[in-house]
This record gives sequence, structure tokens and C-alpha cells, in this order.
Amino acid sequence: MAEVDIGDAARVAAPVPVGADAPILAVMSSMQAMRRLRPDPVPDELLRRLVEAAMWAGSGGDLERQSFIVVTDREQMRRLADVWQAVERFYLAAFLRQPDRGTAEQFRRTLAAVEHQAEHFADTPALIVACYDLGPVPNQIRRKLLRSPGAIRRFGTRRMLAFMRNQKIFSNRSEAASIYPGVQNLLLAARSLGLAANMTTWHLMAEGEVKEILGIPSRIHTYSLIPVGWPIGSFGPVRRRPVDEVIHHDRW
Repeated sequence: MAEVDIGDAARVAAPVPVGADAPILAVMSSMQAMRRLRPDPVPDELLRRLVEAAMWAGSGGDLERQSFIVVTDREQMRRLADVWQAVERFYLAAFLRQPDRGTAEQFRRTLAAVEHQAEHFADTPALIVACYDLGPVPNQIRRKLLRSPGAIRRFGTRRMLAFMRNQKIFSNRSEAASIYPGVQNLLLAARSLGLAANMTTWHLMAEGEVKEILGIPSRIHTYSLIPVGWPIGSFGPVRRRPVDEVIHHDRW
């Protein structure tokens, strides 16, 4: 695969390893959610590289029913900014609270970055919308089960009833499990190439408006909006709970 020139902007912005050969663990441990973006455009080749990295992730049943909308048009971004700013204001008013971990100063900086992103959303150089559609698969599963009484008997009546009750949950989580690994790949690729990005899901509070602006069919589910650009500031170590606090051995 041809090498992509990440440009001087990325090399200056990040005092951490940058480039296609950056160590993966170093990339992961410095992949902060970067919300402050310069307005400079991101080359199409780099955006294609991000989506290509997303497609390297697996998908349930190897169906590969992912879709990615890459938005760079200024008018489209302005229309999306109107929705995003309304969602951001609603979220901060209705749901915002300081996490139990971290300091008040860290929370203040995060909030300031969130507000900066909303205020400057129309200037976002690129936005990638991650979508997934299982299509006819759930209906095909139901039809196949009806034609396979032996499989139902082997699975057991109680399990089968539970599965039928939870089939929508099964489908929704299968879609999520098929798109979010790709989103993570995309974020890792962006970080390794010196690009700032962060995964957002707030748009789901107004998904219909986003889909209308972008012409997304009603059957398609959007799972993330990912603003992408050159960072204002530099990458640094992520802050997370100690691993010993989250591991349960053998049972909860």
C-alpha cells in the first residue's frame, strides 16, 4: 500500500509517535478525544485511509453492511452544526454532571472543549458518519427457525422463548458490534496519522434531522458522528480507571 504523507501539521502538533509505523500501544494510550480542531482541510486521501482502516474491522456474520458518509461540504456542515448545537445545549441542560473520578479542573477543561466544538462545528474540516444496516437478515433468521423445528428442540423451549422476546435487542447489539470496532479502527488510524477525532453519539437525540440533511434512508441506522481535523494542541496520555478496578475474575 502506498505511503500517505501526513504533512507538517501532524508532525508539529503531536510530541508523541505519529505515522503509519507508530507503535499501536503508544497510539492507544495517547488517543484522547480531541474536540478542538483547526479549520484547515484534511486531504481526501487521508479520509479514505481512515475509512479503509474502519473496514479492516470484522462484522457479524462477515456481512460487511457498513456505510460511511464523509461530509466536507460547507453548507452541509453548517446545517449539521445547527442540529449539533441544539443537541449539545439540550444534553448539557438535561444530563450533564461531573464524573465521580477526576478533578473539577479536568471537568472544566472537558466542558470547555465540548462547548468549543459546538460553537465551531460549522468549521469542522470533515465529518464521518458511521452507519450499519442488517437488512433482511433478522427476517431471514425468523423464517429459517420456523423451518427448523429440530434446531428449536435442541436449543430448548425456554431459551427459544427468551430469544424471541429479545430478538430486537439481539439485532441492535449485533449491528452495534459490527460497526463500533470499525469506528475504533478509524479513531486509531486518525490518531496515528496525527489527526484529531472523537466519537460522538449525541446526534441520536435528533437522528431524524441528521438523516434528512444527509439523505440517509430510514432503514439505515447511524451509530456515530466523528468530527475529524488537525488538532489545536497536542496529544497526551489518556486518564482512565486503574485496570484492577474493572477486572472481575471468574464471576462478578
